[in-house]
Amino acid sequence: MVSSLADVALGRSATVREVAGTRTFRRRLLEMGLVPGIEVRVVTVAPLGDPIQIEVRGGQWSIRRDEAAQIVVSK
Repeated sequence: MVSSLADVALGRSATVREVAGTRTFRRRLLEMGLVPGIEVRVVTVAPLGDPIQIEVRGGQWSIRRDEAAQIVVSK
């Protein structure tokens, strides 16, 4: 099933298929290692739902929900 990273439930993992958005946004994420084929896991969601904390390659990042919506994943 294909959806966005913003739709992945807490504690679940998904595989990145595509990083959309502006060129600078895509470039920043790709440089940090969020590339197609990599597995990400949603670790924590802030009390009001934004931002979400994800785990990528053993590191943890916080990302805004609207940015996560631009990352296409398969569950």
